[in-house]
Order: sequence, then C-alpha cells, then structure tokens
Amino acid sequence: MATANKTQPNNGDVKAFLNAVEHKKRREDSFIMLEMMTEITGEKPVMWGDSIIGFGQFTYNYKSGRSGEWFYTGFSPRKQNLTLYIMDGFKKRPELLDKIGKCKTSVACLYINKLEDVDEDILRQVIKESAEYVKEQQSAC
Repeated sequence: MATANKTQPNNGDVKAFLNAVEHKKRREDSFIMLEMMTEITGEKPVMWGDSIIGFGQFTYNYKSGRSGEWFYTGFSPRKQNLTLYIMDGFKKRPELLDKIGKCKTSVACLYINKLEDVDEDILRQVIKESAEYVKEQQSAC
C-alpha cells in the first residue's frame, strides 16, 4: 500500500506564515517571491505542509505505481536561504544558470541567500519555463 506524501496542501494562511519569518531580509524577499510566482504562474499560492508555498497542482505517477500530488513551482523561506522548487530541474537550461548569479542548486531546488544576488529577469525565465513545462507534461498524460 502506498503512503501519502507528508507534505500536503492545506488551508494555511500564506501571508501570516511569511509575516512570521524571523529573518527580515528573507521575509521581504519572500513577499517579493510570492508576488513574482503568483504573476508568473497565474496560480493562487497555497501552503504545502507548514513551510512551503506552492503554485498550481498536478498528479505525478511513477513506474513503481506510486503517485501523489505536488505543485508546479514553489518556494520556502528556510533559515539558511530562500529555497525555490524548480520541478523540472536545471539540466534543460544550463545557459540560464550560468547567467543567473550567486546561487546553489540541487536536483530541483535553487538556493538563494538574497534576491539581490541573482538576475531577476533570468530568475523569472527559469520559473516560467519550469512551470510551463510541468503543466505541458501533465496535460499530455
């Protein structure tokens, strides 16, 4: 029997969550990111678990038979950095990562200390392309 993801969408208050972020700069950057991702995706922000803000929602299915729900893109104001969830990863756009500025990446996460460290136009492009790709893949299923 498959188990559900621990991180689920809920009715948490996004703005109240962001207002509670202790680090002033991270809180300010989070409100900018909230506005940016809402504009780019056209989706309403939703709390996922107690610390992630997601935009959009899709069902994923693995070959193993496991499936679940996740968001097109999202972010979380973590203690160490602002973490952005770029669900299609970064292999498709290495040229953008070369130009984005000071950040770190993992498979599907972009870690930014502060928004001033990155080129906002490139960041917008990465978010937009990733969210559109995920939407397209889901509509093709």
